[in-house]
Amino acid sequence: MRQNGETPVNQREEGTTPMIDFAKRGGTIPVVVQSVVDATVLMLGYANAAALEKSLATGYATFWSTSRNELWTKGETSGDLLRVEEIRVDCDQDALLYRVTPLGAGACHTREPNDGAARKSCFYRAFDGIERLGPVG
Repeated sequence: MRQNGETPVNQREEGTTPMIDFAKRGGTIPVVVQSVVDATVLMLGYANAAALEKSLATGYATFWSTSRNELWTKGETSGDLLRVEEIRVDCDQDALLYRVTPLGAGACHTREPNDGAARKSCFYRAFDGIERLGPVG
């Protein structure tokens, strides 16, 4: 079976060659960013083909800003660069995992309220009870 008249689905899903499907999600795909130091999930960004190419060329995590409609390399202005150590592609080839070495104080653009330090991860909030989410289904 072919997907969009291109690569057979089983080759895209079962094969070992990256064949990123940017078109599936309108030109951008999600990128989960994880620290190679301690496996902390640092942030979620989005990449288009140009962002992925720049990440591969420079070795630093580059994304497509969905709010500014432009490329941005994390840490260019803050100094909190993320050096890409490995890029993994999910089974559907429509999401990426950047495994990175953080080179600054944090990965989040928000700050700790008590001392103004950069937050290590954008995932700093937690639900106090999963039961508040309600029934699944």
